Amino acid sequence: MTRTFAFPEVRRADAATVLISRWIVPDPADQVAAADAVLDAWEAQERPDAMLSLTVFLSLDGTEVLHHAQWTSDEAHREWARTHRPAALAPVDEAIPGIRRPGLVRYRLDRSHVPDRAPGRPPGLLVTPVFATTGPAARRALTDTVLDALAEARVPGLLGAHLLRSQDGSRVLNHAEWADLAAWQAFADSPVPARIAARIAALDGVTPDSGGPDGVRHYRLHGSLVNVAPPA
Repeated sequence: MTRTFAFPEVRRADAATVLISRWIVPDPADQVAAADAVLDAWEAQERPDAMLSLTVFLSLDGTEVLHHAQWTSDEAHREWARTHRPAALAPVDEAIPGIRRPGLVRYRLDRSHVPDRAPGRPPGLLVTPVFATTGPAARRALTDTVLDALAEARVPGLLGAHLLRSQDGSRVLNHAEWADLAAWQAFADSPVPARIAARIAALDGVTPDSGGPDGVRHYRLHGSLVNVAPPA
C-alpha cells in the first residue's frame, strides 16, 4: 500500500462503491492524531484486493475526520467489516477515546463536472454539500440542475464537482474539489450560489441537508492510501 498526499481519483472505473464516514473527535487537538491512527492501522494490516483506496480529510473547524474509501463491491467491504473491523478500530479507540461515528453512507458515483481548465491542477479544499432526495426522479433532477448550473456559470477555482448518490436513494453528496479556500469563498460571495439554490428549491423531493455553520462542510486533505493502483 502506498501512502500519498493526493485527493482520490473519484472517477476510477473499478470503484463500484464509495464509503463516506465522518468521525467526530472529542477535542480539536485529537484531530490529527485520529487521522494518523486510522492510516497507520490500515498500513499495519493485511488488506483485501477489493479495498482500493482510503483518503482522510480534516474539517477546517477541527471537529471531524472524514473518510473517503473506494472498494470494488459492498459485499467485500461488509465481509471485511464483519471479520476485521473491530480489531482494526481497537488501536484507534485506545489512542483517542471518545470518537463519535455517526455512521457510514454507501455511495456510487453518478456524474461529474470537471472544467476543461481543471485537469492536472491539485485541489486544496474539499466541500461536501449534501441533499436529501425522495427517489430516483428527484435525484436525476437534482443532478441535472447542479451540473447544468455549474457548466453555465464557469466557476473560477472549481476543479471538479462529483455527484455521488447514496445506494439507499435518500441523498446526493457533491464531492466538490476547489483550488483553495479563497476560491470557494469568492464563489460563496458571488451571486452564483443563490441562483443555484433557487433552482434547487424549485425541485420536488429535494432538500438541502449539508450541516455545517454555513450549510456545507469544508475539509483539507490529510493523507491517502492507495492499495490497488487505478486501472490505466
